[in-house]
Amino acid sequence: MAWTWRFEAADGSESTPAVVPEEFTTQGDAESWIGEYWKELLEGGTERVKLSDDGGTELYTMSLSEAQQA
Repeated sequence: MAWTWRFEAADGSESTPAVVPEEFTTQGDAESWIGEYWKELLEGGTERVKLSDDGGTELYTMSLSEAQQA
């Protein structure tokens, strides 16, 4: 199974990530990667990320600006 992130600007349009993601074979790897790079992504214009599995099922959406405030 593969896990992918969708990167979105504040208006909900797809954005190009400031850090190019690798291929993730587990959900944990994908989540660890976003935990490591979320600040760079936010600074590069990504407001929100969505995690999906290889079947296209969206698992959740996360706001990077809200993560910064926490």
